[in-house]
Amino acid sequence: MDTSGPYRTVTGFADSAPVWVQRTFELWTGYGLWLFGVLLAAVWWRARSRGDARAVALALLAPAATAVAYVVSEAVKSTVEEERPCRTVAGAAAPLVGCPPPGDWSFPSNHAAIAGAAAVALAMAVRRLAPLVVPLALLMAFSRVFVGVHYPHDVALGLLLGGSVAVLVVLALTGPVASGVRAVRAGGIRASGIRAGGLRAGGIRAGIRLTGPGPGGESFPEVRNVSGCRMP
Repeated sequence: MDTSGPYRTVTGFADSAPVWVQRTFELWTGYGLWLFGVLLAAVWWRARSRGDARAVALALLAPAATAVAYVVSEAVKSTVEEERPCRTVAGAAAPLVGCPPPGDWSFPSNHAAIAGAAAVALAMAVRRLAPLVVPLALLMAFSRVFVGVHYPHDVALGLLLGGSVAVLVVLALTGPVASGVRAVRAGGIRASGIRAGGLRAGGIRAGIRLTGPGPGGESFPEVRNVSGCRMP
């Protein structure tokens, strides 16, 4: 697939753009994925404070699906071994950022795959976020071409790959993870009023902190030693 022509067009536009536009894209392409991280954390925090186990499952799977998409993207990248356009396309404007070193392959774009996966997973968890996260993912993908480090086909297929992986992971695992959330919450409730070992108590606490207290708002109880009482 040869998208050298569109690459020259975009990088030529970037080269002639005002400095503030160039700096904005440089900042976004370098740090924009952190915004997706903040959104993933916010969706999880919102879900764990509510009673719906499915909502918690979707919130937990969103970062997991994003991570899986990155691993798949990196595996494809290492297999295809496409050279970066900033080293191979003749007549193109100089990239706005440093060209990645040899061996850091171009296809597909990891940034685009991560952004696509995060956007799809976030939209599946909270549908109202779709009008925000989808344009952000597209902007992240475009920025990789704008700064000169990816071909257009790298980012287009990166978005498709990331989004597809996210859909598959979320659809396949939402049911089992939701069941696990219910089990963790039930375990925390059953632990109320009993003396538990340190490791077990710590594990239950960690699980409840991860999944939230559940429909009744139960939180993990304080574990105390009761005089004259011994667990079998």
